Amino acid sequence: MAGRQPGEPRLRGAQSATGRTTPPRGVWGASGQTVHAPLESWVDAPLRTDQPIDQLVLRYLAAFGPATVRDVQTWCGLTRLAEVLDRLRPRLATFRDDNGAELFDLPDAPRPDPQVCAPARYLYDFDNLLLSHHDRFRVVTDGLRRQRFAPHGPAPRLVLLDGFTAATWTFATAQGAAILTVHPFAQLSTSDREALTVEGSELLDLLAPKAAHDIRFTEPA
Repeated sequence: MAGRQPGEPRLRGAQSATGRTTPPRGVWGASGQTVHAPLESWVDAPLRTDQPIDQLVLRYLAAFGPATVRDVQTWCGLTRLAEVLDRLRPRLATFRDDNGAELFDLPDAPRPDPQVCAPARYLYDFDNLLLSHHDRFRVVTDGLRRQRFAPHGPAPRLVLLDGFTAATWTFATAQGAAILTVHPFAQLSTSDREALTVEGSELLDLLAPKAAHDIRFTEPA
């Protein structure tokens, strides 16, 4: 980043784009002390220095669009991306949200009808679906905000219903059984419980494929 010219995108603060956390931290069923290593040593290849910033923004939009300039900047840690999106504007579709903020997206990206119900989803800690936008009100509900989770405490594992936070979930094992517990923020309908049970069964197949599965629902907090 040292060679960038004034006015070009740059990393905020002292964030580094060339490091990664190494296993066993962050792998299924194991953990360990946090250890960081240069990315070059992990992939055994030099990093490219000619990757266009335009391509980075387009790849972000492919995963998380429609998005605002501030959304893109939140995800990648770069600032001054308004000029990049203005340059890409002829290649993008644009919209306005309910507050008048401009949203950018790829023109051929899927955009379901607003009446289509999004499927139930269990999010893991620090899931990019939640963290990759500056404006998280498109996902976060008052029910989540009322939980008053400590801002610097453990990240809650969230449940989405129709694309919005509706519950948290926890996982435990006891006497050979794998227990998935859903903690809803409000009363769940029968159809929501059924959808979460189906999706939860698939989650347990991943977390504990050899254990007996038990899915439970608590009363709203």
